[in-house]
This record gives sequence, C-alpha cells and structure tokens, in this order.
Amino acid sequence: MKRRHFIKGAAVGAVAAASTTFPTPAISSSTRELKLVTTWPKNFPGLGTGAQRLADRISAGSGGSLTVKLFAAGELVPPFESFDAVSSGTADMYHAAEYYWQGKSKGFNFFAAVPFGLTVTEMDAWVHHGGGQALWDELSAGFNIKPFLAGNTGVQMGGWFNKEINSLEDYKGLKIRMPGLGGEVLRRIGAAAVSLPGGEIMPALQSGAIDATEWVGPWNDLAFGFYKVTKYYYYPGFHEPGTALGSGVNLDVWNSLTSDQQSLIATCMAAENNVTLGEFNARNGAALNTLLTDHGVELKKFSSGVLQAIGEAAGGVVAEAGATDAMTQKIYNSFIDFRSKAIGWSKLSDQAYWNARILPFKYGS
Repeated sequence: MKRRHFIKGAAVGAVAAASTTFPTPAISSSTRELKLVTTWPKNFPGLGTGAQRLADRISAGSGGSLTVKLFAAGELVPPFESFDAVSSGTADMYHAAEYYWQGKSKGFNFFAAVPFGLTVTEMDAWVHHGGGQALWDELSAGFNIKPFLAGNTGVQMGGWFNKEINSLEDYKGLKIRMPGLGGEVLRRIGAAAVSLPGGEIMPALQSGAIDATEWVGPWNDLAFGFYKVTKYYYYPGFHEPGTALGSGVNLDVWNSLTSDQQSLIATCMAAENNVTLGEFNARNGAALNTLLTDHGVELKKFSSGVLQAIGEAAGGVVAEAGATDAMTQKIYNSFIDFRSKAIGWSKLSDQAYWNARILPFKYGS
C-alpha cells in the first residue's frame, strides 16, 4: 500500500473512532410547541396583537427549538380561565392583566393596576429595580407560574357614561364594568361594579345590563364602538394609571427549558413590554380625535372634588387588600414604600416638565 493511501485511510478510521468515543451534541431537530392563551379577542388592537407579536418573537428567535401558538379568548379556554389553564398545565403561557386573578390572591392587583398607584415608568422601576419581581415570583410560584411584564397600556381613560358625573351621588346604583381594585373602590362609593372580559362589554352595554364601562383608552375604545351606545367620555383613569400586562409561564415548563430558551423568553417579554406601550401612545391621540370629531363624543374631566373623594376611598380599599394575608402584605408594603419615593421624584421630573411644556410659548414653525 502506498504511503499516502495509508495516511488517508488512517485519518478516516480515526474520525470514525472518534465519533464512537465522544458523545453526540445535544441538538434536536424537533420543535417544541407552547400554547399561549389570552383574555383578549382575536387580533384585538394592542392587546390581542401584542400577544401575537410576543408569540411570534419567541418563535422567530428560538432558532427552531420553540414555536408559540396563540389561542385567543375562548378558543382553548374561556378568557378568565387562562390562569388556571397555565397553572394546571392545560396551557403553557397566558397573556392577560394580573388583576383578573384577584380571586386567587389580592396580591395580583399590584402587578397590574392600583387606583392612584404607580405610573408605567414607576411600575417598571418597582418590578425591575425595587423588589417587585421577586415578590411577584414568590406569589405566582404558589400557583406553579413564572410571571413577566409583557406590555403596558399607559394611563387609561376614566370610562364611558350615559350621564354626567358631577358628584359621588351620580355613582349611586350605577352599573359599571370595572375590574380589579378600581371596581371595589366604586362599589365602596355606591356603584354596582362588575368585571367582564372585553368581548362581553359591548353586548352588556347594548342590552342595558350595564350603564357604563371603562376599557382601556381611545384606540381600543374606538375599535369596540362604545361611542355608539354611550355619550360621555371621562378622564383621567384614576383606577389604572399605568396598566401592566402580564404573561405567565407554567413553572414546570419554565424549569424544563434550557437557559438559552429562558433568556430568549425573558428578553422577548421585556421587548414587548416596551413596544406595546409605544404603540398605545402612538395610536391613542389619533383615535381620540376621531371619537371627538367624527362621532361627536363629549370629552369630560372628573372634577377635583370627585377625584378627591374617590382617592380617599381608594386609599382604604388598597390598604384593606394589602392586609388580606401575609404574602399580600409583603407586596403591599413594598409597593406603598416605592410609591411614596416615586412621587417625590416624579414631581421634580415628569410632572414639572409636563407643566412647563404646556406653557403658551411659540414652538416650531
């Protein structure tokens, strides 16, 4: 045998031997599908589309190892059963607002919206840098869920009414759709507040089952067509000053993922948290103009007296919620402490700048 043929054959043999000696890399060609359930109507602007965008981000970024399939409200489970579906493993992920789960624990309210609570920037600060995420993890772990911030609507509107709200007396007996602690505040001042998923609000207004509703803001409210049934559109939304959208992953599923997959999901959640807020802020102004100019909606501002009275009621409701149990008390204490510090800085930063910007000076061409 010629020398070069021997060397070539020996090299091939060495490669073959090595392939039997060293383990095969842990690379699988299979794709794991995760089922994402939501509380939103299919393709609903901002909420439903944001959930779909999250699913698409994770699928596209996983390199083929994960695909997230979205099920809109009612497609796999009813909207308000999304939490239980993920907790039990019927679904793998949800996209919703955490106050929908207050029947499980009042503590979930603090990770969505609290009347006269944190704004969107303050919520992000508390969750990411003020101890909120650790408390949220602890709370949700008791239900076999790993939670994330996954969007924000910003400050919401005060709601749609068939009559003017000039005093607390106008709330007496008013049948209004408002979830979370905001609903409890209104019940405290005499309203009959109920929690309804988005897809049920318009039929309830049309049938007279409710007299008024809040939903999100102009972009979403225009899409639902509330202006067809109600006349007065009030602001500000004291009940939801910066409503966080949450996404929970079944904890067993989360723990079974690789560190790269976990990092990808966390990154996609953070990206969607930012993009959703930007989209709401971009769309709300134009939608409000359409409501006012094309549909004759009457924009109204709650009086300072009404807001003062609601604020006093809210303080009591939030404190009572915080005292529900030991876990919620921990969350409440952290939230209230952060809120007091945030208010001081916001007065000197955001609030002071907003006041300066609306001064009547000429700006631009």
